[in-house]
Amino acid sequence: MLSWALPIATALLGVAMLLNLWRLLAGPDTPDRILALDTLYANAIGLILLYGIWAGSTLVFEAALLIAVLGFVGTVALSRFVVRRDIIE
Repeated sequence: MLSWALPIATALLGVAMLLNLWRLLAGPDTPDRILALDTLYANAIGLILLYGIWAGSTLVFEAALLIAVLGFVGTVALSRFVVRRDIIE
């Protein structure tokens, strides 16, 4: 069952990433672009986790965790910059 579920999930996440990239580039305003970037991080984490399941490697899961933390911090910093024009108080 896993042999056909992984390629389907990878293809669907790839399509989701393409749609997020389109929203990131053609977003009507800045909050939409920030949300698209955050969703792109989440989809990238999903792709990395699927690769880790396929390869059977536990090191990939640590990389996914690192990307999740960096994505969260980046989204918070970018949102603060848009609202206040200053990141550090």
